[in-house]
Amino acid sequence: MRPSSELTTIGFDADDTLWQNERFFRMTERRFAAMLADHGEGEQISARLLEAERRNLAIYGFGIKGFTLSMIETAIEVTDGRVPASVISEILDAGREMLGHPIEPLPHARETVEKLAGTFRLVLITKGDLFDQERKLAGSGLGELFDAVEIVSDKTAATYARLFNRHGDGPARGMMVGNSLKSDVVPAIEAGGWGVHVPHELTWVLEHVEAPVAEPRFRQISDLSQLPALVESVKNRV
Repeated sequence: MRPSSELTTIGFDADDTLWQNERFFRMTERRFAAMLADHGEGEQISARLLEAERRNLAIYGFGIKGFTLSMIETAIEVTDGRVPASVISEILDAGREMLGHPIEPLPHARETVEKLAGTFRLVLITKGDLFDQERKLAGSGLGELFDAVEIVSDKTAATYARLFNRHGDGPARGMMVGNSLKSDVVPAIEAGGWGVHVPHELTWVLEHVEAPVAEPRFRQISDLSQLPALVESVKNRV
């Protein structure tokens, strides 16, 4: 029987924590800007696309499908409604290619999850399109290591409170590990849990917030290989 004060549940983000994701968005964004090179510089096109994504998050949510629709909307806007059908077709092709990209696990992902599996309840907590996230999890080969998988529309303090109560012993005995301070770390701490930041070289600008360095339950590691030692150091300090 574990002591009542012990860490029992660890949540993992998926995209850019366990496998590559943002790099495919960046590659497609550059391709999109090239399609519309006659209508603005690459930085201008990217800025207009970001505006569309920001507007559309509440409508389409996170993921490739919403990104593709935002590209189409941006193409219509920057061409004053004169975007050729061939460009729309190319945008759709780019979106389909993203939905089929191979899964590239990040360094130390498998070995770290394997070390923690069995000792802690492991929950994959990811946001985005259901079909795409399920595809990526299946392609990663990591699915069998998790006790539960939750694909959510957004990550808030209420989300973590609910999921750590559902799959663990409450947020106070839970830890969330991820590359996004905004989605993975800050709301998990707000819910009463630990938040562990694993920076990725590419993080979407809409996921940027200040690190909560004054929070006693905030930790940062350079890569997932450092997680088991970190867990050991905090597991009885809940």
